[in-house]
Amino acid sequence: MTTPPAEPGAPKPRRAATERAMRRRERRERHIGSRTSEPSTRDSPRRDHAPRDRRRPLSRPSRRQVLLRRWVALAGTLGLAGLVVVALWTPLVGVRSVSVAGVRDLTTAQVVAAANVRTGTPMLRLDTTGITARVGSLPRVASVDVTREWPNTVLITVTERDPVGVLAQADGVHLVDRSGLDYATVAAAPAGLPKIQLPHTSPSDARTQAVVRVLAALPEQLRSQLTAVSAATPGSVQLSLADGKTILWGDADDSARKAAVLGALMTRPGKVYDVSSPDLPTIR
Repeated sequence: MTTPPAEPGAPKPRRAATERAMRRRERRERHIGSRTSEPSTRDSPRRDHAPRDRRRPLSRPSRRQVLLRRWVALAGTLGLAGLVVVALWTPLVGVRSVSVAGVRDLTTAQVVAAANVRTGTPMLRLDTTGITARVGSLPRVASVDVTREWPNTVLITVTERDPVGVLAQADGVHLVDRSGLDYATVAAAPAGLPKIQLPHTSPSDARTQAVVRVLAALPEQLRSQLTAVSAATPGSVQLSLADGKTILWGDADDSARKAAVLGALMTRPGKVYDVSSPDLPTIR
């Protein structure tokens, strides 16, 4: 059997077979390469858990940006300095009014005059210590509290002294507080206050201190019956009641116990009740 002659231009049989084999080999290599390029779910970590560095390289600010930032910082500094100057040295945030609270016998005008607060004084430069000292120098004032009420008001709250007794003198009736201070003179004694029968009163006087300590220890029921209190010595305080009875109190020590003993003792008839020694009280 004779092989027909090949047509002109057709590839030779060996060459055609070789080309087919090479194409099959290329397809196989591509297939294997695509499989090996995929990550293994067992051996390689998952891509969605791998950290990614997405930071972009920092760019240097331009000269215009640098100048703008400097101008903004300078403007802020100047603005802050201006606010400080306004607050400390100008009357724009200054005192415009003074309010007074707590007055009873004093008047608002007296407190304002003593405070001597100049209108327009910057609130931040207000001398609250000086105001407290000036108002506290008023004899009737026991304590003072000065506060700023923004934007431009000063509030002065005073606590006035309370009298515990009166001292009769040639120039009038003197009010005496619990410290023994003679702080005010009035024309007539207020109702309910006992007479303090001493030549004078003073916080530094021993007899005065004994008297005011006893007055502070008396129960209200007994204080309401009291008309006078005297002391020849610091250890001989004596009380006079409205019904004519007399109580010999002694010194100011152990006053709470003396008051308790006296309450039981006065249920018995008598004119003079001596509790100067509370362990051995007597009635005459």
